[in-house]
Amino acid sequence: MTQPTALTLAGRQDISDSDLISIAQLAERLGYHTLWTGESWGRDAFTVLTMIACHTESIRLGTGIVPVFSRTPALIAQSIASLDQISHGRATLGLGTSGRLLIEEWHGLPYHRPIARTREYIEIIRQALSGQALTYEGQFFRLGRFRLGASPVQANIPIFLASLGPKNLELTGQLADGWLPVWVHQNHLPSLKEQVSKAAQEAGRDISQVTVAPQIMCYVSETAKEQAEVDQRIRAHMAYYIAGMGQYYYDLFCRSGFQEEADAVRVAWANRDRDKAASLVSEDMLSGIAVSGDAATCRASMDRFRRNGADMPIVAFPHGSTLDGIKRTLEVLAPAKVAQPGSAAGFAN
Repeated sequence: MTQPTALTLAGRQDISDSDLISIAQLAERLGYHTLWTGESWGRDAFTVLTMIACHTESIRLGTGIVPVFSRTPALIAQSIASLDQISHGRATLGLGTSGRLLIEEWHGLPYHRPIARTREYIEIIRQALSGQALTYEGQFFRLGRFRLGASPVQANIPIFLASLGPKNLELTGQLADGWLPVWVHQNHLPSLKEQVSKAAQEAGRDISQVTVAPQIMCYVSETAKEQAEVDQRIRAHMAYYIAGMGQYYYDLFCRSGFQEEADAVRVAWANRDRDKAASLVSEDMLSGIAVSGDAATCRASMDRFRRNGADMPIVAFPHGSTLDGIKRTLEVLAPAKVAQPGSAAGFAN
């Protein structure tokens, strides 16, 4: 049985609508399980996925992710139910807390008790999608009397959580149908998954009920020169998350064993030396967190992620990826194509 693979086009403002649709249709033909897209301060996820739903037939469509602070739980239930209707039962809801900077400086809301708030969102959304009259008494929301007027096609729309910290991993194991980690080193994935598994067991569940779907930066290059250029872009992207996105991702890299590198990246970033910050991302960080190189190398690297606990790897693309490069990467990493014993890595002369 072919193991599922997904892709994400989250935050891609550099791709035209026609190219987005072309990529989605190619992914569908290649057998990709889900197309995810998220949101920050650009386009919203539901609108983009609705557009893609109208030009595809079978690929699932996931919000990866929608911040819980950006909408009420009732509105999220309305939006995902609408997407499920329009896509004829292909919707998956990905939620996350986002980060303090985005929530307070863009949405203008206090970043207060994000994990407790996420729990209430999941409980309310599930109740609303069930078709029951909504009655809820929580710390943040007190709801009653109304019933969702848009019935989803699916009896149970899957809810995935983006989580990396201990408390959020615990919540994922307790309540979520899937887990959406990002920037996770393949050697660190098993220990994080074990935290989710422990929480699931304590809640009377099993880890098999939680789909592990890490988002992985991927790019298949045709030449060594192209790979060097791509790797530099991935390093720059990683440095931005370590030093420019607040405490959250910095803590993740430290817990993954890269505190020395993360501290050095932060110092260079604070000194406004972006090139130096990128250069301080080590080879171990790059090769263990991203999938980059020739076709055989990338397939083998993706296979290692699977062996270390990824149920449904999500193929993401570095900033600046060309349309041809995106399509080539999707073709090489398509679900049916796995690393073959004895396959040789290296670029053609």
